[in-house]
Amino acid sequence: MPYIYALLQLLSGLGVFIFAMNILSDNMKKLTDTGLKTLLNKTSKSKLAGVGIGTATTMIAQSSSITTVMVVGLVNAGIMTLYQATTMIMGANIGTTITAQIVAWSSTGSGGFNFAAIAIVLTFIGVAINMFAKKEKTKTLAMVLVGLGLIFVGLELMSSSMDDFRKSDFVVNLFASINNPFALLLIGLAFTAIVQSSSAVTGIIITMVGSGLSIGVAGSNAVLFVILGSNIGTCVTALLSSIGTGTNARRASIIHLMFNVFGTIIFTILLLIWKNFFAVTFCAWFPNMVAVQIAMFHTFFNVICVALFVPFTNLFVKMATVLIKDKKVETKHKYVDMDERLIKTPSVALSQLYKEAGNMLSVSMEAMTTSFEGFINKDRSFDAKVDSKIDEVTNMNKEITYYLVKVSAADVNYSDEKLISALHYVLNDVTRISELANNFTKYTKHYVEDELIFSNEVIASLQKMYEKITKLYELTKQAYAYRDKLLLAEIDELEDNIDKDRKELVNNHIVRLKEGKCQPQSSGIFINLVGNLERAADHINFIAHSID
Repeated sequence: MPYIYALLQLLSGLGVFIFAMNILSDNMKKLTDTGLKTLLNKTSKSKLAGVGIGTATTMIAQSSSITTVMVVGLVNAGIMTLYQATTMIMGANIGTTITAQIVAWSSTGSGGFNFAAIAIVLTFIGVAINMFAKKEKTKTLAMVLVGLGLIFVGLELMSSSMDDFRKSDFVVNLFASINNPFALLLIGLAFTAIVQSSSAVTGIIITMVGSGLSIGVAGSNAVLFVILGSNIGTCVTALLSSIGTGTNARRASIIHLMFNVFGTIIFTILLLIWKNFFAVTFCAWFPNMVAVQIAMFHTFFNVICVALFVPFTNLFVKMATVLIKDKKVETKHKYVDMDERLIKTPSVALSQLYKEAGNMLSVSMEAMTTSFEGFINKDRSFDAKVDSKIDEVTNMNKEITYYLVKVSAADVNYSDEKLISALHYVLNDVTRISELANNFTKYTKHYVEDELIFSNEVIASLQKMYEKITKLYELTKQAYAYRDKLLLAEIDELEDNIDKDRKELVNNHIVRLKEGKCQPQSSGIFINLVGNLERAADHINFIAHSID
């Protein structure tokens, strides 16, 4: 009976630990979403930069699985190259060891600290702040404290459960008798694949060994094989996330697997040859600190593997390319480069959707420019190209809206909510511009079929007005892309000038009508055309102010 209670306590502790990891991870991401986005945007061709970004991102997110799944999504969306993804994946393996270090050093009880008491206090403070705080950032910070506190609560539960097991000669002898390295590798792999967190598995091993339950002979390499197996098991999440993705995304997940498998093979051979490796290295360097010894090996393994494999980044990419062949036929056309896996990191997903909305504006402006040129040239052959562009805008709008709805359903912070709302308005304005382009083709139809005549002076004045709209668009495009609010004053001034042009063109047209210089039947087409041009400028201006 005591062992059943101990087992239930162990499972409860594991559940609390994993739950705490999720709370800590989710809220750290929310708290540092901008930082994550900045880190990812700075990904370059530098191998060390990629490794550093992967390490930092994982330390922030507190999960290598989150980082690798995010990388798979970025590769699938075409935001990141396979080369860049490879170095980030390597860095993620270093970043994930921070959790093991926290667990190990907290278990030493150094300085006489009672970590269980600290955990309870942290959790209480976090819950209290979250209940009474009004600012979202403060609430998120409070939940970080809750997650951190619950991690120690979970560790304390697991550690306490070991007391009963440690008293049983049967259990002690059972763990001590497991010496087969391949069986230990398989245990680490399978357990991590089920839990989907190498940090959790490493935490359990550290707690177990720190409580006096030795895997294999004390000081032997046995426990290290479990750690090696857990590094392969953590690849399962990325492999599952790559199902149904593009070719490069699946290659990224395979690279993650190859990195850990090759590293495990090298270290397995080393440990099999060097029987007392653990005893003469980490056990000697950190005497009487069993938990720290294991955590240090975990970090050492990943750092050494990165040092060994970074020079062969291109080789990893080539191997993945050979293993995963290019698709011959794409079964479905996508109008925007976006991957649903990015929704797990809302700020990154929104950054991509923001970019895609800008691309949609470019397509919409192409439609309007083409339709305007068709009117100026009195040529209906432009209509087919305009219709094609309008269809593209419609499809882009559907896909971006779909993803925005998915992101908004995720746990987003206040700044992300504002951006989601702004993007919906942007999409509406961009769609209106394409609808105005459709109007222009109708005016061209009447222009041709009704054999209307516009003087060279009128055509020149329309072209002059459209040149200002083009300039307005270029300024807006720049302001939107770089979120440059300093351009808004110039944009507003130019839009005011376009409003004045509309009034002037309409007044001049009325004067020409009175003087008999213009056909009365052309009046409706001209006034509507000029009005539509002014409305297009309004929508462009609204888009510029979406960044404000």
